[in-house]
Amino acid sequence: MIIVLLGAPGAGKGTLAGAIKDELGVHHISTGDLIRAEIKGGTAIGLEIKSYVESGGLVPDEVVTRMIEGKVKATAADNKGYMFDGFPRTSAQASDLDKVLAANGLAVNFALYMEASVNVVLQRLTGRRVCRKCGALFHLTNMPSKKEGVCDSCGSELYQRTDDNTETIMKRMSVYNEQTKPIIDFYKAQGKLKTVNADTGADDVRKALIAILNGKKY
Repeated sequence: MIIVLLGAPGAGKGTLAGAIKDELGVHHISTGDLIRAEIKGGTAIGLEIKSYVESGGLVPDEVVTRMIEGKVKATAADNKGYMFDGFPRTSAQASDLDKVLAANGLAVNFALYMEASVNVVLQRLTGRRVCRKCGALFHLTNMPSKKEGVCDSCGSELYQRTDDNTETIMKRMSVYNEQTKPIIDFYKAQGKLKTVNADTGADDVRKALIAILNGKKY
């Protein structure tokens, strides 16, 4: 099973993938996680893409595709399948993903478009907090830590990402609307697009995905 998760920043792609990847038995390939690992590791690619991430812009297609291609090549033989989160983000990346998968005898089964409103996105992202050590996610309102500013998992400090502010989020939404929404038409033309209401709770979105996987009308 190969699923592409589509939706604006804050639509809940990472939350859904984290909740269901083990149940489906697939690799969760998060572009955001890959990029942050490169930045944290101080690699050449990491230094190159740091300015794009912090300003809310998109990392160049060829850089992201190269990272994804490496991940697929390294894991395709285990036949577990994939859930792509944050990739593709442009029509060119969507086309590149088809080529990368085809080269490994694979293809996307469907793309899940998680449709979320601007107000919900702003509420989710401005309240998001991340553990500085283990990367665990929390939210000031939706999923607060037991002790303010402290990770429940490892006890380390929680922080707000530099791009989780209203100004940068609105810029990211503008970039998304301009460059990423055309991917919806890309997968619609392939007959692979499924849409769910991402303004609802994470469990409702999860149930909707399970219904789609079970072939039920949603």
